[in-house]
Amino acid sequence: MKQNESGEDKEFLRTAPLGRLLPKLALPTVAAQLINMLYNIVDRIYIGHIPDIGATALTGVGVCMPLIMIVSAFAALVGYGGAPRASIFMGKHNPETAEKILGNGFMLQILISLVLTATLLVGNRSFLMAFGASENTIGYAVDYMNIYAIGTIFVELTLGMNAFITAQGFAKTGMLSVLIGAVANIILDPIFIFGFHMDVRGAALATILSQALSCIWVVSFLCGKKTFLKIRRKNLRISPRVILPCLALGVATFIMQASESVISVCFNSSLQNYGGDIAVGAMTILTSVMQFAMLPLQGLGQGAQPIISYSYGAGDFGRVRAAFKLLLKASLSYSVLLWVLVMAFPGGFAAMFTSDAQLMAYTRTALRIYMGSMFLFGIQMACQMTFNALGRAAESIVVAVMRKFVLLIPLIYLMPRILRSNQTMAVYMAEPIADLLAVTFTAILFSIQFRKALRKPEAR
Repeated sequence: MKQNESGEDKEFLRTAPLGRLLPKLALPTVAAQLINMLYNIVDRIYIGHIPDIGATALTGVGVCMPLIMIVSAFAALVGYGGAPRASIFMGKHNPETAEKILGNGFMLQILISLVLTATLLVGNRSFLMAFGASENTIGYAVDYMNIYAIGTIFVELTLGMNAFITAQGFAKTGMLSVLIGAVANIILDPIFIFGFHMDVRGAALATILSQALSCIWVVSFLCGKKTFLKIRRKNLRISPRVILPCLALGVATFIMQASESVISVCFNSSLQNYGGDIAVGAMTILTSVMQFAMLPLQGLGQGAQPIISYSYGAGDFGRVRAAFKLLLKASLSYSVLLWVLVMAFPGGFAAMFTSDAQLMAYTRTALRIYMGSMFLFGIQMACQMTFNALGRAAESIVVAVMRKFVLLIPLIYLMPRILRSNQTMAVYMAEPIADLLAVTFTAILFSIQFRKALRKPEAR
C-alpha cells in the first residue's frame, strides 16, 4: 500500500490523533501560504525601494493586483473545488473517481490558462486603466502584466494542482512545491530588477520563472510513484458529470478570490477620486498586509480539509466536529494575535513596503482603520473552509457573496457619503464594518447548517 510522507497509509486521516495530525498537516500548508505570499510581497518590497521611481512603480504594480487575483481565482475554482471531492471519494474507498477528478481538473486548468493568457495579452492596458491606473502609473502596470501574462499556465497548474497534493495528506510536499518557487523568486528578483536594471519587468520575469519551477515539481509529483492519486492519460478527457460538481463546489472560493479583484477596482477607483495616487499606493500596502491574515488562515483550513473531507466521506461525524473545533480555535488565535501586532506596530508593517516618508505616514493611519475587525476573521475563515471541506457548495457561495458583494462593495461607496469630514479614510472604513457584519452572518448560518450536514449527509 502506498504511504504518505511519514510512512502511513491514507487511513491516517481518520485514525491519527487530531491534536498531532492537524498541526502536522496545517503547519506545512500555512508555511506554503506564507511562502506563496512572498511571490507578490517580495516583488512589492523590491519595487517599492527602487531609487527615484519606487513609490510610483509600486502603485502601478498594485493596480495589476485585480488581474493577478483573477488568475489565482481560476486556479482555486478547479483546485479547491476538486480537491475536497477527491478526499471525500478517498474516504469512501473510491480512488478511481478521485483520479478522474484529478485528471479532469488538470486538463481544465490547461484550457483555462490558454484563454486567460490570450485575454490578458490583448486587453491588459484597457483593464488596468479601468482598475485605477493613472497616466503616471500605467506604464509600470503594463510592463509588469505583459510579462506576467505569459506565465499564466504555470500559476494555474501550480496553485490548482497543488491543492490535490495537500488533499491527500502530503502537506510537506505541498509546502515544498511553493518553497521551490519562492526561493527562486527571492534570488531572481534583485538580479533582474537591480542587476539587469529591468525594474518592474524584472520582477514579473522573476515571478513567472519561479512559478515554472514550482509547476514542474507539482506535475512531476502527481505523475510519479509516491502519490495516492495519479494523473493518468485516460482521465484527461473532460467529463461534465465529473467536473461540474467540482466547479459548483469551487465557485465559493472562486468568488472569494475573484471578488478581491472587483473589490480592488472599487477601492482603487474610489480612493483615486478622493485621495489620488497616494491613497491608491497605500491600498497596495494594505492589501499586502491583509494577506498576512488571509493566507495563513487559508493554510490552516487547507490543513484541516483532508481530515474533515475524508472523515465525512467515511461517516465519522464525531471526528468532523472535533476537527472543526480545533480549526476554529487555531484560526481565531492567529487572527487575534496578528490584529494586536498590526494595531501596535502599523509603521513597521508599512516600512516593509516603502521608504517614502509621506506614503509611510499615510499608511500607518489607514492600516489601523482597514484592519479594525480583523481579529474576528478566524471565525469567518474556519466556517467557510469547513463548508468547502464538507462539499457544501451552496452555503460556501452564500457566505462568499454576502461578505463581498452584499456588504463590502456598497459600503465602499456609501461610507464617503456618510463621513464627509475625511472621505478617503471613510473608504478604508468599509472593510472593518463589512467584516463585522459578515462574521455575524456566517457564524449564525454555520451553526445551523453544520448540524444539518452531520445529521443527514448528502449522497455524493
